[in-house]
Amino acid sequence: MNLYTINCGHFKLDGGAMFGVVPKSIWNGLNPADENNMCSWATRSLLIETGNRLILVDCGMGDKQSEKFFGYYYLHGDDSLDKSLAQYGFHRDDITDVFLTHLHFDHCGGAIKKEGDQLVPAFKNAIYWSNEAHWSWAIHPNPREKASFLKENILPIQESGQLQLVTGKKEAAHALATAPFLEQLDIRFASGHTEAMMLPQVQYKGKTIVFMADLLPSPGHIPLPYVMAYDTRPLITMSEKAAFLQEALEKEYILFFEHDPQQECCTLQQTERGIRPDQFFKLSAL
Repeated sequence: MNLYTINCGHFKLDGGAMFGVVPKSIWNGLNPADENNMCSWATRSLLIETGNRLILVDCGMGDKQSEKFFGYYYLHGDDSLDKSLAQYGFHRDDITDVFLTHLHFDHCGGAIKKEGDQLVPAFKNAIYWSNEAHWSWAIHPNPREKASFLKENILPIQESGQLQLVTGKKEAAHALATAPFLEQLDIRFASGHTEAMMLPQVQYKGKTIVFMADLLPSPGHIPLPYVMAYDTRPLITMSEKAAFLQEALEKEYILFFEHDPQQECCTLQQTERGIRPDQFFKLSAL
């Protein structure tokens, strides 16, 4: 097995929305805001090469939305999914599986592209993976999440015939249930941010690496009260974080961050203030 970091680009979100009830005087030291209170965030995917499969975990925003839409999110930087794949000698047509942690636009927008007036899969040879509970949640969105679940990112996946739904252990709303996916790759389910979000957990070089998606979008979200205002069930997020962080500390997991603009990975340590990051490093350092 080989793992690769895929950088899909940077965007901006309101710092208050990203850190919830935590005051700006505190969170601004973690990710400094600009004059509009916007902080820079990454869209960082994970590429898993195992056997004859090339699995892409999440795929950024893509580029099919309108200029007005992207104007809200201040895309910046030179990174792109295609450029990052090419760095390792891959092309999007090589991808066999697109594993979508959840269907918010910054995680799945790149799954679909425009060809003329048509919306088609951006990875023509891939199976797209979601799960029944989350898929149903996304195609019948609640008012709070409706702006994040865009039908043009989601419905064409099903219409293409390339969608498959994960089966296995029942997703639990109040616990980090797990299910096997492939050898050396399990799925953890979390439902505080959104219903049945999937976190891949990979066994790699004797280590356990967990792709944190939006349970922990950055190391700055490790303290329990640091919960995004975007989360639909913030108290469940806190419970899920507490359970996961204790397990991750005890079992020495490596956390892989999708949204931190600087840090890719970290280990954990116990401190007087609770569980906190220990060592930061790039995935390529393993």
